[in-house]
Order: sequence, then C-alpha cells, then structure tokens
Amino acid sequence: MNSIYKLVLVTIIILTSLGFAMAQTAMVRGFIYEEESGEPAIFSNVYLQGTNFGASSDVNGYFLISKVPPGDYTLMATYLGFDTIAVPITLAAGAIQDKKLFLKKSSVRLETVTVSAERAEARTETRTSVVKVTSRDIKKIPSIGGQADIAQYLQVVPGVVFTGDQGGQFYIRGGSPIQNKVMLDGMMVYNPFHSIGLFSVFETDMIRNADIYTGGYNAEHGGRISSVMDITTKDGNKKRMSGVVGASTFGARAMLEGPIVKQKSVDKGSSSFILSVKNSYLEQSSKIFYDYIDEDGLPFNFTDIYGKVSLNAANGSKVSFFGFNFTDKVNNYKAISDFGWNSYGGGANFVVIPGKSPVLIEGNFAYSLYHSEINSTTLSDRYSEIGGFNGGLNFTYFLGKDELKYGVEVEGYRTEYEFQNFIGRKIEQTENTTQLGLYLKYKATIGKFLIEPGLRVQWYASLAEILPEPRLAVKYNATDWLRFKFAGGYYSQNFIAATSDRDVVNLFYGFISGPDNLPATFDGEEVTSKLQRSQHAILGTEIDISNSISLNIEGYYKNFPQLTNINRFKIYGDDAPPGASDVETKDFIIEKGNAYGFDLVAKYEHKKVYFWFVYSLGYVNRYYEDTEGEIQHYTPHFDRRHNINVILSYVTGPKRQWEFSARWNFGTGFPFTQVQGFYEYLTFPGGLNTGYEDENGQLGLIYGELFGGRLPTYHRLDIDMKKNFYLSAKTKMVLNVSVTNVYNRENVFYVDLVTNEVVYQLPFMPSVGLSVYF
Repeated sequence: MNSIYKLVLVTIIILTSLGFAMAQTAMVRGFIYEEESGEPAIFSNVYLQGTNFGASSDVNGYFLISKVPPGDYTLMATYLGFDTIAVPITLAAGAIQDKKLFLKKSSVRLETVTVSAERAEARTETRTSVVKVTSRDIKKIPSIGGQADIAQYLQVVPGVVFTGDQGGQFYIRGGSPIQNKVMLDGMMVYNPFHSIGLFSVFETDMIRNADIYTGGYNAEHGGRISSVMDITTKDGNKKRMSGVVGASTFGARAMLEGPIVKQKSVDKGSSSFILSVKNSYLEQSSKIFYDYIDEDGLPFNFTDIYGKVSLNAANGSKVSFFGFNFTDKVNNYKAISDFGWNSYGGGANFVVIPGKSPVLIEGNFAYSLYHSEINSTTLSDRYSEIGGFNGGLNFTYFLGKDELKYGVEVEGYRTEYEFQNFIGRKIEQTENTTQLGLYLKYKATIGKFLIEPGLRVQWYASLAEILPEPRLAVKYNATDWLRFKFAGGYYSQNFIAATSDRDVVNLFYGFISGPDNLPATFDGEEVTSKLQRSQHAILGTEIDISNSISLNIEGYYKNFPQLTNINRFKIYGDDAPPGASDVETKDFIIEKGNAYGFDLVAKYEHKKVYFWFVYSLGYVNRYYEDTEGEIQHYTPHFDRRHNINVILSYVTGPKRQWEFSARWNFGTGFPFTQVQGFYEYLTFPGGLNTGYEDENGQLGLIYGELFGGRLPTYHRLDIDMKKNFYLSAKTKMVLNVSVTNVYNRENVFYVDLVTNEVVYQLPFMPSVGLSVYF
C-alpha cells in the first residue's frame, strides 16, 4: 500500500508543478478557417513572429502555443494558397487567449509556402510510415473513369500492393485487407472499396484529410495488426450553398453543402451540412463504350450516400452527426457468380475546448453494419455479416513543444458467417464480441530528438484476454536537411478474413471474430490465444536535397507470430474417425509469417511541375502445419517482389486551367497455385450405401504446390488531361479526358483452373468526365 501512496503523492506533485509552471507563462490557442467557406485550414503554420514559439493546426484547424513568456507579440499564420495574416496580441501570465483566424485566398500562388509547411512538420512530427492525403493530392494523379478517387491514389502509396482492377484488394506491407483498419469520421468502415477496385465508398471532394499508416502506428490506434487509414470529412460550407455535379462514362456524382444557420459574427455559433451521392452505371454504359472488353458489359454497380450535419459553437467546439449507406452489386460475373454487399450506419463526433485548460477533448460514437454474400455456379456459396458499435474519448494536453495524449476506445459487434470448403465441408460461426482499448502516449522534444513512447492495453472481453501493447516512435533532426526516424510496437486483433485461398478470384469479403474451433497445438507448442498478433520495426531517413526535392527511405520488418486462416485441409466433420488430426477436423488453422522490405520515395515539386517516384521491395512469407505435423512454407498471392510507380503532373495556362498527368506502374508477377491434374470427385450422398458405380461425380482438382507459380509481370501507363473553364467567380466547369492502359498491355488477372481461360485486367480504356463546381 505504501508504494501506491507514494505513486499518488508523486503524481500530485508533478501535476501541481505543471500547474505552477503554466501559471507563470501564457498561452494562445484558437482555430484557423478559410474565410470563403469556413472550413478549417488544416496543417497551417502558426507562430509568434521573431520567436521559436509556434504550432501547426490539426485536422479541425485547432492550434495551441503554450509556455510563452508574457508580453506583446505578433501572431502569424501561413497556409498554402492563402494570404499570410499578422495579428498583434498581448499575453498575460497564467492567462489563455483565444483567437479565431480567417484566411483569404491569395491572388499570387506561393509554392514556397508548401515547402516550408512540409519541412516544418517534418521537424516537429515523428511521421514514420504515415502519408497525409487531401482531396488536392488525390486529384494530382491520373483519374480513371473521369473520377479521381482515393482508391486510385492508394495504389501509389509506398508499401501498398493492389491485386487487380476487378475484385482486387489492397495489401499493405505484408498485411491482408482484414488487417487494415479504416475509420471515417471516427466510425468503423468494414469494406471501403468496391468490387471493380478502382473506386472507394468515399467522395473525393468531401475528404478533408486522410492519414494512411502503413505500419508502426502509435498507441491511439489498435485492433488491427498491419495498417490504419483514418479519414476525416468536411463539415460543409458555412458561408453559402455550394457543391459539384458530375458525370462520366463510368458513373455520376453530386455533392451539396451549405449553412443551416450562418455565422453572423466571430463570437456567434453556426451550423452546416454536407451531402454526397455517387453511383456507377458501368454495367449499362460499358455495353455502349466498352463492348470490345466484354459484349455482356462490365457487371459492376454501386451507390454511395453520405451525409453530415455540424453544429459549431462560438469558441470552436462542435458536434457532428453523420450517416451513410453504401451498396455494391456484381451481376453474373464471368457467368459464374453473383456477388453483393450493403453497408449502412451512423453516429456522432465532437470536439470540446474547455474554457481555462490547455486540453483538447474529442469523442465519437457510431454504429454500422456490413452484409455480404456470393452465389456461384462453380465456387461455394458464402454469407457474412458484421454489425456493431464503436466509440472513443480522447484527451490531448499541450505542454509547450511537448504533448500528452490519452484515451479510451470501445467496440462491440456481432459476426455471422457460413461457408463450404472445396470438398463440401460446412463451416459456420456466430459470435458476439466486445473489446476495450486504453492508451497513453507522450511526445517529448529533447534537443534534436523527438521521442514519442506509447502504451495501449487491449482487453478482449469475450475471449478473456488482456494484452499490453507498447509503442515507440523516435526522430533525430541531424541537420535542417537530414532526419533519421524509427517506429515500432506490438499489435493484436480479433478479426479474421472470411475468404478462401483456393478461390480463382476473390470478390467475397467477409468477417469472422476470434474462432473457438482452433487446433490445440501449433509448431509443437500449445495454442493459448485466439488472437492474431504482430510486431513492427521501421527505420528510415528523410533527406531534403533542395527546396524542391525530397527523399524518403524506410526499411521495415513485420513479424506475425500468430495468424488464423480458414482450414483448407478440413476433410471431417462430426464424424471424424479416431486419430484424425486437428488439421483434418478444425474449421480454422494457425499460421505464422513475416514481411520485410524497403520503400523509396523521391519527390520533386516546383511551381507547375509535380514528380513522384516510388520503388518498393517486399517479401511476404507464411508458414502452416500440414496433416503430418510438418511446418510448410508458402508465399501468399499478394507477395509482389518489386513495385514501381512514376507520376508526373504539370499545370499550365495563364489561369492554370490546363492540367496534365501521367502514371506508369510496374510490378512483378503474383504467386498462384497451379493444377497438376483432374479426377472424378464422388460425394457419396448416401454414405456407404451409395451406388458409386452409377453416381455422376464432380470435377475434382489435384493442386500443385500452394502458390508455387508466378504470373507474368504487370505494367500499365495511364494519362489524364483536365481543362478548367471559369464561368464566374464561384463557378467552374472541369472537363476530364483520361486513358487507362495507353499501350494496351495484356496484364493477366487470373487463369481459370478448369477451362484454362486467361482473364486479363483492364485493356486500353478511354473515358470522359464533366464536373460543374458552384
């Protein structure tokens, strides 16, 4: 007990000391907005002129500069494409001064502001294995189907592997899609990508910011073992009604935003809304424009609806309510399957700025449901559903250049799954799961070092498991132009994928939570946990070669000591004979693996030219136990050894009305499982009394080594041209002409193992889109 009392006493002394220190200094905080729309000016630079005191605004436009000596200062704010503003302020000891800053668009473009903003953030944030993306970034690369989309942008992010245009999924540094966490305004999104693979459920013009963590993320994120994508949408125009309507050869979209109650003055509140709808009519339009690809059309359909209402207080605090409905439908794909999924949900999030405390309070609560099923003439039918809630509460304290953040995250969901494996054995599961995460992290600036330790404690209530997950990020600012960085940690998750590795093409995307039906041992050791786990270690460097050229190099290693997969070897149900192994009787098996490699990114950005070169080298390994108890090795179907992306964008014209962009992608071939032969598979429907002489058997396949073959290399060139027509001060029309696969490379998607038919990815495919912004 004495040790507890001592710990409490030390804590009180530290908090009292901090409070005394804060009382001797001053602080200024507030929000930065774009004057024209009222949207936050995210990641803008705010500083006190002539001093080293400064900060960057966050995703809500919030900034706080603390531990400032009392006195008179000039508060400066800079932001790309906007005029710099200067505001005289007087700071008093122990006082907090609140400011709202509104930035006006600049008539002169200052590209150097971009460089200085990025360099400032690079020196003050650990920023290892994270890419920050805005709608402006997404529109820099060639769009497919006349519609820019974050799904297309992700294909050029370092460490990301995309497996196909039709039914393809994203794999991030050795992690499968089920191991990637996707959040939208704090709400869980279970499947963010449509079946065609080129489009996500997110409307590009609604995205305020997306943080893409490819590994080594800190303690505020948990529940996944590979990566995190955290997307924040806009609140809506607070000044006037605005939006966009557009159509292309692929689909149509519309977005409307505006004030519900306008902000009449700086000391008054406001409310706003934003609503987007987009759909694909490719199944119909492809019969007209792309009948040379498939005379029956491309059977990909989707509709996405998202809406949000925000209530904003005068001091910057706010609460937002949102809801969505996303649907995807594939009709008679290659005459073998019908597939579809539907997802809907809603929730709220809030930001609170206490009156006299240097703390930012954020929270969210949401419910969502995802239902998917596939009906096939050649593959087994499958059904999956997951529905549940997630919520969180986060506190951030700003202590000069240091920062303390802690919070809690809770999730509860129900999963249902039904599937038959390739020999007809039924696998089904229904589970209710609850999990709780508590986290704490501290960012300290010590000389040239940024040190960011963190700890997350993850409690899986339904599995009765508690896991401590330490995290660490470090950056060393060697010089103004050279930085070294490290990030790593321990991670866990309860979800496993409801997919089969034997599928010819995988359109189905479902979920299973911590299954009970696992083997008792793996690799000679007792299986004591139902969770999947990983450890990450990432080491990198950032080099500013010049004001316009930067280089980022990262090497990574991900260890997966326990993974769960659907059992491809199950041959017995409840009628298993004595002596049958767990591998022959259990619904799921245990695997282990690792992924390692490095990513190189070279970026050049100066005035009208943007150039981006990305090279990734990656190795992915998996190990499983066969029916004899021997450990076997294989490389999964997303193991791509080399991946190269080259992007060039150029803007020209007196009003910058012309935009040209091109992207070339090269990737070595994916593994696939070859077929050694065929046989007649008898199902014996009547058991031992079946007349096998008269029974008509099914076609059985004798597989070769698991993923022992390799497809040919993949490469493709896409180009895009945009022309902006400025119709008035607030209205413009954008014409977009793009060509996918310019030189018509026949990239193999898959080979039908039964018919030996080669199915190719998208061929030469021009598209036209027209959008009107108002």
